[in-house]
Amino acid sequence: MALRDVTADRFSPRRKRNLLPLIAAAAMLAVLLAGLVVGGVIVWKRYGSDSQAGLRASAPRSEPDSEERENIDLFKKAKASVVNVDTIAYKRGADRRLQATESSTGSGFFWDDDGRIVTNYHVVGDAFTKPNLFSLRVVLSDGSAWPATIVGTAADVDLAVIRIQAPRDRIKKIDVGRSNDLEVGQKAYAIGNPFGLSLTLTKGIISALDREISSPSKRPIRGAIQVDTPINPGNSGGPLLDRDCRLIGVNTSIATATGGAGGNIGIGFAIPVDTVNAVVTELIGHGRSLKGDMGVRLADQQSLRRAGYPNGVMIDEVLAGGPAAKAGLQPIGIDPRTGEATPGDLIVKVDGQEIASNAQFDLLISAKKPGDRVTLDIERREKRMTVEVTLRGI
Repeated sequence: MALRDVTADRFSPRRKRNLLPLIAAAAMLAVLLAGLVVGGVIVWKRYGSDSQAGLRASAPRSEPDSEERENIDLFKKAKASVVNVDTIAYKRGADRRLQATESSTGSGFFWDDDGRIVTNYHVVGDAFTKPNLFSLRVVLSDGSAWPATIVGTAADVDLAVIRIQAPRDRIKKIDVGRSNDLEVGQKAYAIGNPFGLSLTLTKGIISALDREISSPSKRPIRGAIQVDTPINPGNSGGPLLDRDCRLIGVNTSIATATGGAGGNIGIGFAIPVDTVNAVVTELIGHGRSLKGDMGVRLADQQSLRRAGYPNGVMIDEVLAGGPAAKAGLQPIGIDPRTGEATPGDLIVKVDGQEIASNAQFDLLISAKKPGDRVTLDIERREKRMTVEVTLRGI
């Protein structure tokens, strides 16, 4: 048998016919690539790099106007006083080891030169009630983070004091103002950490005074400041400032159209600084608030005024076993014969000082100490009388 001529077979006419489609495809591909290159060069020459190209000149900037300068100066002055307050949760992972994760964040501010920080109770409540599961971390405006301990809490007014061991040069205490001379329409600034975004400034006005809000312990906080300043989740515990960069309140909550906490489409509230000053002083000295308490709940002030009582505060409820109950004070009730409401005792004076609002009454009573005696001038069914009450502590 003769050997096959492999070389001849490779270049046979039949083999050449099989290669023709591949050669044609390769040629078309080469033509296409050449077209793309030529087209790219044309486009580049027409629309591409320009050797004369350069940055556009910026338009000149005008100087800040008086309002902008006020905002800028206030933020620069206050920002070092404001801090992040983060709650760290500890949970066991799949390997049974404890893992630390950020649970929530709020705001706070330096109260004194010793590293004490004021914030809301509800910001640190988990760390206070469950110290084995939660801890606190404070982040300063310079980005440094510090572990924090709790000095004292007052859930009834949603306030707490915590502390960090930071060098004095890292601490800038806030300037403290007053809240008893505030007026509706004043400017109000908030600095905090909404949604964890640190050091955010918002601005508005005081919309109303002497509001009543609920504390984490469900007790009423009276005398709250209502603002339209945007306050978002995370602003809680941060400072509310006046135009002089003085503390006038502590941002604590926000009411929205849907109820509860939410975005800044609602109404913001702050605890007035006069209350903050008194409570924080007690927390630093004793670890808890030692304010006096009479054991009563007061009727809504606006409803009272509409009912024809121009002055004083009315007792809506007397707490069992409390000082008011022991002194024989009477709340709003129901006449068993007619089924109609009967007015409670109307307190018109405390220790000789006329009472114009629920907030004023609360401030006078809370300024007393447990065991102090107060003299009340009351009206009971059109009769005037004087009653002595010995306060308890809360």
